[in-house]
Amino acid sequence: MHKTLIVTNDFPPRPGGIQAFLHNMALRLDPEQVVVYASTWKRGREGAEATAAFDAEQPFTVVRDRTTMLLPTPRVTRRATQLLREHGCQSVWFGAAAPLGLMAPALRGAGARRLVATAHGHEAGWAQLPVSRQLLRRIGEGTDTITYLGEYTRSRIAAALTPQAAGRMVQLPPGVDEKTFHPGSGGDAVRERLGLAGRPVVVCVSRLVPRKGQDTLILAMPEILAKVPDAVLLIVGGGPYEKDLRKLADETGVAQSVRFTGPVPWEELPAHYGAGDVFAMPCRTRRGGLDVEGLGIVYLEASATGLPVVAGDSGGAPDAVLDGETGWVVRGGSAKESAERIVALLEDPGLRQRMGERGREWVEEKWRWDLLAEKLRTLL
Repeated sequence: MHKTLIVTNDFPPRPGGIQAFLHNMALRLDPEQVVVYASTWKRGREGAEATAAFDAEQPFTVVRDRTTMLLPTPRVTRRATQLLREHGCQSVWFGAAAPLGLMAPALRGAGARRLVATAHGHEAGWAQLPVSRQLLRRIGEGTDTITYLGEYTRSRIAAALTPQAAGRMVQLPPGVDEKTFHPGSGGDAVRERLGLAGRPVVVCVSRLVPRKGQDTLILAMPEILAKVPDAVLLIVGGGPYEKDLRKLADETGVAQSVRFTGPVPWEELPAHYGAGDVFAMPCRTRRGGLDVEGLGIVYLEASATGLPVVAGDSGGAPDAVLDGETGWVVRGGSAKESAERIVALLEDPGLRQRMGERGREWVEEKWRWDLLAEKLRTLL
């Protein structure tokens, strides 16, 4: 039996897009052929209990390291090689190429025949700095392939690799569960509960951090309200930027037209997408390119729900939009461009419907989990 060891820092119950990506892929592999070696989510009793409860529900073996952050130290490398041998694994999948992919030579020496490392947005940042660029080059030489999310991440990471390693790169983006995210996901009930029935709703589902652009949407609201007076911005999610966003809404004078849900359980997210008429997240690149959007799975989840999307131009976000077909790409940080596109969609129901329907078709054609999991199985 060909077994795979997944080595990762990014695994539930720790929240996040990479975590969801890895978990969904792992669930679509044969559970008898998967062993996960992951960091611990949180220290303390609450984190330990949540992690243990999650791990007990999984159909495959999950082994937790005692640390909250796996690094390619000698101790962690020894533990990974021990698990590889103990479970008879022939392949290794590094959930994030950097930095864990640095363990690839040791794992190959321990018997791994295939080593696959998946790159996300931060590896594109690594490619820009001299020291981390050299480490990324070592990862490319030590693995059989580095997978990438889209053209943005591929082009930047490939520039740091040897030509041979760059030539072995393969696209492997996250997918969308089209059966979970769909137009009848329960949005009307969310609207009713939040007192938004009958109002045009712009929804943004994401962690609340500066890169995502919720502040840009708040700054766009005066222009949106001037054209669509009863519009409301529904900000779904939690994060460290919430206090600043609430203050900005007050200072901009739009607080009555901005709703914050706070963190929402994953199983309720499809209905929250469905509560919107338009999905918008005008993400922007920060810190000289080190803080960048890798892809933006939220745009595809919104498309699967039948919504037109307005996306920022950060990193690989444009790869998740067919510009002019499933929505539009705007300059990240531009409140004016965001407002113009959102107003155009709110004022034209036919355009919203056409873009939403095309988005749903595109997800079914290209972004289904079953298609992407089969690609991973082939790589492993």
